[in-house]
Amino acid sequence: MIVGAQWGDEGKGKIVDLLAQHSDLVCRYNGGPNAGHTIVVGGETYKLKHIPSGILGGKECVIGAGCVVDPQVLIEELDDLEGRKVSTELIRLSGNAHLVMPWHPAIDRASERRLGKLQIGTTRRGIGPTYADKAYRLGIRVQDLLDSKILRQKIEVALAEKNVWLERVYGEEPIELEGLVERYEGYAERLRPMIVDTSLLVDRALRDGKRVLFDGAHGTLLDLDHGTYPFVTSSPTLAGGASAGIGIGPTRIDCVIGVAKAYVTRVGEGPFPSEIEGPEHDRLQELGGEFGTVTGRQRRCGWLDLVGLRYAVRLNGMTSLALTKLDVLSAFSELPVCVRYLLPDGTETEEFPAHQSDFHHCRPVYETLRGWEEPLDGIEDLSDLPERARAYVDFVERQLGVEVSLIGTGAERTRVLSARGVAAVASA
Repeated sequence: MIVGAQWGDEGKGKIVDLLAQHSDLVCRYNGGPNAGHTIVVGGETYKLKHIPSGILGGKECVIGAGCVVDPQVLIEELDDLEGRKVSTELIRLSGNAHLVMPWHPAIDRASERRLGKLQIGTTRRGIGPTYADKAYRLGIRVQDLLDSKILRQKIEVALAEKNVWLERVYGEEPIELEGLVERYEGYAERLRPMIVDTSLLVDRALRDGKRVLFDGAHGTLLDLDHGTYPFVTSSPTLAGGASAGIGIGPTRIDCVIGVAKAYVTRVGEGPFPSEIEGPEHDRLQELGGEFGTVTGRQRRCGWLDLVGLRYAVRLNGMTSLALTKLDVLSAFSELPVCVRYLLPDGTETEEFPAHQSDFHHCRPVYETLRGWEEPLDGIEDLSDLPERARAYVDFVERQLGVEVSLIGTGAERTRVLSARGVAAVASA
């Protein structure tokens, strides 16, 4: 299980792509096209939204029931991969996954505008409204594409309500029924061959002794229940969510690898205790290329927050940690690391605050480490890592009580160091 340990954008795609080389199936269990993975393979950059990055290694890839799927975006992604000679024949799509319909982005955009200064900072791609309809039992699922009569009925029922919201609450134009069903029937023709019972598929793979890799979208602090609510996504992002999102028992997951940057970023609104202000922020943002894979939005940058990471270790039951983008910090002579929070009542804590008001008003307490100020290019063995860079990693391990099993030193798949070796980490 690969899970984001911060606010997303931690480099999970690269780690999934790396470990997929030692796996048989790669499964996405949550999220939609609001979260993307940027993968660099052989000098080529791939930006994936729906499809697990294991597809680049020719692995069987599952989009599970816990995901929400925008069929137009998925088809565009399929076309792009096929145009670049990447086979998409091994993609399996759950019929229980819900569809992002045209009214979902419209409501998402209108809702954010209406909130004004209180807006959440969504990607405006309709993810939240799609999950809301799922819970409201008004959702349209992938399997509904396979029956034109059911599809039309469900679209008519949904539009009768959604157009009222669009017109009377948000002052937007209604969505026309005519042509919509036909368009989605066209999507069905393209997607039909890949729609299968993915729960059964994964269960059989596990029973046959195959290695299955679960790919979580977003990050721990964006979890709907345990994240920095309301500035969160609309699905479970924790390792435990993989069980429901794919449809297997929780005892089938035996290894959880968290992924965290050597610093931290977040997109959108919400509190961010270790956020950097001033020139160093812009410098870190530029060096790290901190712009969203899907939206292109600038990511807010901060120093590594060990309080948040400690929380992520606890929530996910992490067995080890992958620390990415260590190379980006090579340009700094001093590296502040947040080790505690100063709470509004004047006390300090190493644990993540249980109450929103405490977190929104806490301040970071830093311990400053010395930077190594030399590039990490060309380093192929952990023993060659600069002493201060190694000290930085060791500090993280001691503070969290979890092994750093993988260290990212560049964008390429091969730019990862490991004391145990990647194959050993993948088969732990």
